[in-house]
Amino acid sequence: MRCPVCNAAVVTFDVPEEYRGHLPAETEHAGLCSRCLRLHPADEGGGDFEQLGEEFPQDPDVAVPMAIAIGLLDSLALNRRDIEELLDVVIDAGVDPIMTVDRLQTQGSTDPAVDLNRRMEQLQQLINAGSEEEAA
Repeated sequence: MRCPVCNAAVVTFDVPEEYRGHLPAETEHAGLCSRCLRLHPADEGGGDFEQLGEEFPQDPDVAVPMAIAIGLLDSLALNRRDIEELLDVVIDAGVDPIMTVDRLQTQGSTDPAVDLNRRMEQLQQLINAGSEEEAA
């Protein structure tokens, strides 16, 4: 599958039922563009997350929520609750989402549609706020 916006390869994956409600349109399959990091509905899954780089989680139990969260970063204000819930899954699996986003933006093959530097600061604030709420 090719990205309808930038024509780069899209990494498609099956979306488990528990994550479908986080998508803009509920679907069984979605894809994350390997260049602009936009999220798209897909006709079929795949799950070859290596196309996003070796630093991206390869385990679908972590990669799927991480990919969906990244795809939702274009509107952090509207997708805040979804992103928080997805990142909780990623963090609980022992993966640092901030480091994953940082590595994605520094690899030469991406040209994200959103300002990832700014989003990383906001993500860190979300994560810190979530940690403070759990501690209270």
